[in-house]
Amino acid sequence: MKNRKVKFGMLGCGRVAEHYRIMLNEIDPIESIDIVACCDIDKVKAKNMSIAFQCNSYYSYSDMLNSEEIDVVLIMTPSGDHFSNAKYALNHGINVLIEKPITMRVGEAIELGKFSKKRGLICASIFQNRYNPAIVELKNAMESDRFGKIISASIRLRWCRYQDYYEDGWHGTWAKDGGVINQQAIHHIDALNWICGPVKSTVAKMKNRLNNLEAEDTMVALVNFSNGSVGPIETTTAARPKDFEASLSVVGEKGTVQIGGIALNKIDEWFFIDKLEIDDNIRTLCDEEVPTGYGLSHTRQLREFIDCFLTGSIDAPVSVEDCIPTIQLIHALYASVEDNSWVELANKPKSMRLGIG
Repeated sequence: MKNRKVKFGMLGCGRVAEHYRIMLNEIDPIESIDIVACCDIDKVKAKNMSIAFQCNSYYSYSDMLNSEEIDVVLIMTPSGDHFSNAKYALNHGINVLIEKPITMRVGEAIELGKFSKKRGLICASIFQNRYNPAIVELKNAMESDRFGKIISASIRLRWCRYQDYYEDGWHGTWAKDGGVINQQAIHHIDALNWICGPVKSTVAKMKNRLNNLEAEDTMVALVNFSNGSVGPIETTTAARPKDFEASLSVVGEKGTVQIGGIALNKIDEWFFIDKLEIDDNIRTLCDEEVPTGYGLSHTRQLREFIDCFLTGSIDAPVSVEDCIPTIQLIHALYASVEDNSWVELANKPKSMRLGIG
């Protein structure tokens, strides 16, 4: 089984699928992947993607699953459809790999986790920034206690989305998407929570500064971490005229690190009082030039996912359980806005709008 190709069906052939096409066909091909089918309700998108991967195109999800032998459905549909799309594949005995967010609501994620385990299938999500070399080394430094007592940790996202981005019927809507914090900054929220969390409490404010959407184009927040540290969150898609920055910083009593670039892809600061040999070469080892905010780590995660599948394990990265703390923090941020107050994560706050409308 280890030497065979894994048959993928792509559901959704839009913006994210185009990034996969570039990665798999041009930048970092994976020999063990066989894209056997592409599906989208937009016939032109489905056909173009099928030409790129030399596979069959479908305009009906059920037709694709009933006509093809598929090991894994790669779900890249609007965020609000992820739960139903994943449940449908799992019901057909097919593993699923879901672009972020795995679901819009915490309860949906829990249901997928239980259902997939019961059926012995993989249900995982894409958080590719966890595989960026700079983020990997920051995680290692944190787990090795190189920072000592953590003082503060923060993220900053200054990206650009023009109004046409929100005119497709789902981006920026409460039912299908949310705003900057659940669509773009969810990657950075995930990295912050994964490396420095858990978060104990938060307070947030959101605005629409330049774009017209149901949710927000700008959100700022403060968080209290369980380890006693604090930090700000600053996110926007109203930066103009391009993506400027996606950064995560950690300040500790023994060291300070900032990961920057437009995709958490470069070391801006790396200083530790107790120096190690790796520190002198950290930028050479970790800095990457990336074409877009998607970065270059989708294929890194895909390789680990495939290795898991081929060994018969259902514990693929990033699992439902790995995703739930990030969904909970996103809901806490929105719940804080809705309640106009600090919220405690222990109370499991839920947004009254996200994933509902």
